Amino acid sequence: MEPAAPAPRVGGLTSLVGDDAAEAVTLRVALVCPYSLSRPGGVQGQVLGLARSLAARGHAVRVLAPVDRDEDRPGGIDFVPSGHSTAVRANGSVAPVSLSVSAARRALDAVRAWEPDVVHVHEPFAPGLPYALLVAGGLPPLVGTFHRSGGSPLYSIARPLTRRLARRLSVRCAVSVAAASTARRALGGEYDVLFNGIEVDRFADVDPWPTTGPTAVFLGRHEERKGLAVMLEAWDRVLASGIPGVSEAGAAGPVLWVAGDGPETEALRRRYPASESVQWLGVLGEGEKVRRLVGADVLSAPALGGESFGLVLLEAMAARTVVVASNIDGYRDAAGGRAVLVPPGDPAALATALADVLGGTQAPDPAGPDAGAGREGWLARGADRAGEWSMASLAERYEAHYHRVAKRSDR
Repeated sequence: MEPAAPAPRVGGLTSLVGDDAAEAVTLRVALVCPYSLSRPGGVQGQVLGLARSLAARGHAVRVLAPVDRDEDRPGGIDFVPSGHSTAVRANGSVAPVSLSVSAARRALDAVRAWEPDVVHVHEPFAPGLPYALLVAGGLPPLVGTFHRSGGSPLYSIARPLTRRLARRLSVRCAVSVAAASTARRALGGEYDVLFNGIEVDRFADVDPWPTTGPTAVFLGRHEERKGLAVMLEAWDRVLASGIPGVSEAGAAGPVLWVAGDGPETEALRRRYPASESVQWLGVLGEGEKVRRLVGADVLSAPALGGESFGLVLLEAMAARTVVVASNIDGYRDAAGGRAVLVPPGDPAALATALADVLGGTQAPDPAGPDAGAGREGWLARGADRAGEWSMASLAERYEAHYHRVAKRSDR
């Protein structure tokens, strides 16, 4: 869409019109995402969701991010492209970032021309525009959000430089304790630990994707860290041993939806070819992803580690879908007792949990807060858990930081 016309500015901030002008002040916020919007991902989703929530609160918001195809430009959002992406290996995954110096320069010029009150950079040390903003001068206050957990060459290759550049950030935020610990070890400083937000309204009144039998869904990149190989081995065990109450003659068989792609896709598809019980879906659009989450009986999140926050767990809870996940820090913190947790890398334990959930016999941890609640009560509490992490609440938290640093810079 065309860039929005600048809103009237008063005293360095943007003024709301009306009787509440003295009480409420709207801001011009530039949100910077390092990863291509042509690839689905947690950071991309956070930036776009935050943009929508901030706009709903009356702020003028512009998103800058790489994009590889015109059809992937986000609708309904003031958007400026910051180049095309190149796949770069990082943290056991592949990051679609822009390495174009000229594209970063053009995007930097667009930031300056728009004159935002604050620039909010996600993963500030990612290549492309985020790094350029740290190096450049003459900019409004920078707010940085750190998503990554575990070691990263983005921080460590030039540590003395990165520590100096990190001081350019007026506020440092992190999406989890794990992400804050990673950034603190590499960069020093203090971090406001927030969370990843969920646009819970997207899961309400959704037409569920049709199913033919008990259905599990895997959503994630097909790489070792995400545990898809463990999931598929577990699914073979589920099919071999059967599901209580489902294995009678004439009953529809269980189905696994495998969404996403990655470096392990071809090898795993050869070992576990498409069939009535295993459906390979490829990369899903956001609308189909939501419908399949709502339609599935269980989300399986078998990651082996390296997850700073279990956003997909909360999305499944918002969709009122049972979650079976690895018992790792990021997932355990997100679940808050509303998921069935199994040891990571254990296909036998994962198979048992999936069969119990799909057969309707799995109950919450008897020592947990939902003991004896039953499936419907458990799902309702899961939806409440997702609501605690709403994008609207997250936008309020960021808004407070924006106002503080913008006022400080205006003195």
